[in-house]
Amino acid sequence: MRQQMPGLLKLFGIGPITAAQILVSWSHPGRFRSEAAFASFAGVAPIPASSGLTNKQRLSRGGDRQLNRAMHTITLIRMRLDLDTKTYVARCISEGKSSRDAQRCLKRNVCRQIFKIL
Repeated sequence: MRQQMPGLLKLFGIGPITAAQILVSWSHPGRFRSEAAFASFAGVAPIPASSGLTNKQRLSRGGDRQLNRAMHTITLIRMRLDLDTKTYVARCISEGKSSRDAQRCLKRNVCRQIFKIL
């Protein structure tokens, strides 16, 4: 992993196993036309789940489940250990979002960071 994608291992919360899963799922340059397509494939693209007066979003249940698991692991590590992520989650919760919604937003943010490196 250090030879293939050294920048990926520099991101907080990404170890060699999760980096390997990301690299295997990503496959080759040019596979995804945009960051949104990569997020949809990873299962972290928001889907409207509104009914009546509520206006919510949820994550897609489709896509690559192993890649989604890697994203979930990264967000859990960041939420537990990274100070910037803790403040981000606290800000989301203070805005009225639940902790699950904050984690959904964080997954999408992590996906954005990973796509820039890939």
